[in-house]
Amino acid sequence: MSTAYLTTDELAARIKYDARTIRERLKDSVLLEGVHYLRPFGGRKILYIWDAIERDMAMASGGANFSIPMANGGVLHG
Repeated sequence: MSTAYLTTDELAARIKYDARTIRERLKDSVLLEGVHYLRPFGGRKILYIWDAIERDMAMASGGANFSIPMANGGVLHG
């Protein structure tokens, strides 16, 4: 079993987001520690788990959910 671990810059390049956006807006709100990323050996370095991120991105964009984007970055689910 091979799991792909990505740095913040590698993840940013793969999903076409700015690395700063990932660190400041997505980490701990959309990307959860233990699910989407981990800190190896209890250090400061963060490694993102590509399989979990890819799975959840596909589920979120499934089209079955009706949602309205809000100006503050949140989403209203209807």
